[in-house]
Amino acid sequence: MGRLHLIAVGALLGCCLPALAALAADSKPDSPEEIKVNALRDPEVRKYVAIVAGLDAFDQHHGMAPKTETLRFKVEPRGGAAQATLPTARLDGNDGFSLALPVDAAGFFTVPRSQAALDTKSELVLNQKRRNYRITPVVRSPGLPDNVQRLGDLRLECRVQVAIIKEEIPLWVVLAANTLLRTRDWCGYHERGQAGFTFKHGKTLAAAVLVDGNRSAELETEGKGFRVPLGDISWSDDALIELEPDSAPALTEAEAPAGMP
Repeated sequence: MGRLHLIAVGALLGCCLPALAALAADSKPDSPEEIKVNALRDPEVRKYVAIVAGLDAFDQHHGMAPKTETLRFKVEPRGGAAQATLPTARLDGNDGFSLALPVDAAGFFTVPRSQAALDTKSELVLNQKRRNYRITPVVRSPGLPDNVQRLGDLRLECRVQVAIIKEEIPLWVVLAANTLLRTRDWCGYHERGQAGFTFKHGKTLAAAVLVDGNRSAELETEGKGFRVPLGDISWSDDALIELEPDSAPALTEAEAPAGMP
């Protein structure tokens, strides 16, 4: 699953709420320390204090996905680019503090709680340029097929992501969003007629259906994205989103262009 985008409100001071995530990811300036650590310009960096806020949100709302024992993060290529090399991740802070974070072959890793990392104002850093990769939290209950998502997992993942974003964007943006949404729980925002929050699948989608017992509803899809009404509490955390990848049918002999085998 890719990065979620908040689209619950049409505008926030003239900008849609997805701009919050973009601001969190792209507004951090370079620093000599970052370049020295990675020998690269503009690495992917997230403040450790923001990661801790995500860990706190995971613990606070863990009941939404009780079978998911640990919050994981994933290194993903930006813009659909292929991942050429497996990135490395680490916490780097003042006074020479450094803690390696093993990344598995699928790009997943965990971040431990560390008072030393907080004390040294550490940052989560990749040895790759930010324009090539991003770091996203992932919540997924075990045992689900690849084409199925659980609503409670996505609700929890949203709260982790928002907790991280709120630590990374200016306070005035947070307060403005709270005012427009009339709540501090952005993921719980829901109004009749609103499409919801957009999540990404690994493949282009033909359809997405939300199923909760005998009740079902077709969700909006666009490309690899599917929109989920996270804040509609009439759907339980155990509701499932069944994703149907778009599979173009093979051309028949009559349909094949001339000269094609």
